[in-house]
Amino acid sequence: MASGVASACFLVAIAAIVLGQVGLNIADKFSELLTGQAAGLVIPSYADFTGFFLAAASFLALAYTLRHGAHIRVNLLIQRFGPRTRRWIEVWCTAAGAIFAGYFTWFMIQLMVESYQYNDLSPGMVAVPIWIPQFTLVIGLVVLTIALIDTCLTALRGETPSYVAAEFETDPSDEI
Repeated sequence: MASGVASACFLVAIAAIVLGQVGLNIADKFSELLTGQAAGLVIPSYADFTGFFLAAASFLALAYTLRHGAHIRVNLLIQRFGPRTRRWIEVWCTAAGAIFAGYFTWFMIQLMVESYQYNDLSPGMVAVPIWIPQFTLVIGLVVLTIALIDTCLTALRGETPSYVAAEFETDPSDEI
């Protein structure tokens, strides 16, 4: 839940930066109309920051969307099997997902540490140590890996994974 809230906060931050820059662009146009010269108002590195925030929002939302059944799943094949076979397919899929997510997490951590050691900086007007935005990706991947492991263990115990339960909680009349 916390990663979903953090993701939403990053989306709000993106909107705030973009709206702020749009407001400055409008003020710049008014300045040009009134004085004949643009004031050159700009939020420094706003494109870089919105990119960093978008990556953070995307990665922090991964586990949240998994838990709420919002990831894309292909049910066409799995629905043809009985409950026991379906359960083992869920176990296999979540175990494979956990392995892949763990692999990506490990290498993202290595990349972040390397960026820290070499003091890599973003190329924009505001030089941001690149390990800082990479850290949010690492957090998102760690939480996703934990969520996949937990979901795999849930399926192994014969319980219903949260994303399957979320499918049945959706009211079809709510859909457009």
